[in-house]
Amino acid sequence: KEEPGPQQINNETEPNRNQCISHASLEDENRDQEGSNSGGQGKKRDKDLYSCKSCGKTFPRNDSLTRHMRIHTGEKPFTCISCGKSFSHKHSLDSHTRIHTGEKPFTCMTCGKSFTERKCLTYHMKIHTGEKPFTCISCGKSFILKRQLASHMMIHTGEKPFTCISCGKSFSHKQSLATHMSIHTGEKPFTCMTCGKSFTERGVLNSHLRIHTGEKPFKCISCGKSFTHQSTLYKHMKFHGGERPFTCITCGSSFTRKPHLVTHMKFHTGEKPFTCLTCGKSFTVKCSLTSHMRTHTGEKPFSCTSCGKSFSLKHNLDCHMRIHTGEKPFTCITCGKSFTQKCNLDKHMRIHTGEKPITCISCGKSFTCKQSLDSHMMIHTREKLFTYMACGKSSAYKNT
Repeated sequence: KEEPGPQQINNETEPNRNQCISHASLEDENRDQEGSNSGGQGKKRDKDLYSCKSCGKTFPRNDSLTRHMRIHTGEKPFTCISCGKSFSHKHSLDSHTRIHTGEKPFTCMTCGKSFTERKCLTYHMKIHTGEKPFTCISCGKSFILKRQLASHMMIHTGEKPFTCISCGKSFSHKQSLATHMSIHTGEKPFTCMTCGKSFTERGVLNSHLRIHTGEKPFKCISCGKSFTHQSTLYKHMKFHGGERPFTCITCGSSFTRKPHLVTHMKFHTGEKPFTCLTCGKSFTVKCSLTSHMRTHTGEKPFSCTSCGKSFSLKHNLDCHMRIHTGEKPFTCITCGKSFTQKCNLDKHMRIHTGEKPITCISCGKSFTCKQSLDSHMMIHTREKLFTYMACGKSSAYKNT
């Protein structure tokens, strides 16, 4: 039986970060899994254990055996009066009913986020504590849930037990296959009520909604920075750990994630596989093409919740939001001055380092920033004007 928690699909599909998926409570599962799988066909092996006649699994209580038997019989005696959906366990019905009522009785004491089920809160708390008790013996990577480890292990084993009957493509996870099938059916049943964009999965819709709400529920316990997606937080955490296991054999640059190395390698090879069908411009990564396309469509999907201003890039919205929040996250380690954007910090650092990377092609003088060069270039422009005037080439000079 799968351990409850959000779907983890190893990047084959966008995980459902907000929805906790299960078919029985943790309490039910814990009770049902007490005992052993040692076999036996009698209903009661000894004074304390009850045995399943179908699979031999044993339980300390008769009601646990009764619940377990529904796996074999498919019985779902608990029905939702609102939508008619049925469940094997009463607790599952109770949890489902909260979808209709909107009740979220389990609240995180750290960030205040609320959940419909206790197990969802339990899982969420590990984001704050950083607890990852399940470790891969092959590569040492750790996970919050046991089922996440099981999914990860398929990377090492290469196992892909779920096959598409339409095209024959195989997947490591059932959910990945379900997502893939939407390619053939074209089905996108989950629609954003704000902008009308549709998605193949509810989890992807939930992630998309954070673009409009600005919600960043995943907070780094090391520096306090918040993120829209849990996966982004995990990537960020590697910067604190200093872990950069993926190294470029051409220049020696190291990266926290393999996709970053793959993208970096394209700068050496010059590969730009993503081409704009409108103007023919090519890009090394798909997200760059997606951003570029907005110059043609005029789409600005990232809106400021404070003033309503819209942007074509999320990065531009993030920078804009600092006008309202006053946040200056980029601090000079030499003098302590802070800035809203990293590029401004980089320019400021040249005051301390003396670096002047911008050079005038006319006289060779160097500057710390382009604005200074632009101001300097006016000197040469005036010099040329005076030269023209002196030799009679200026129409203004001729007319005087």
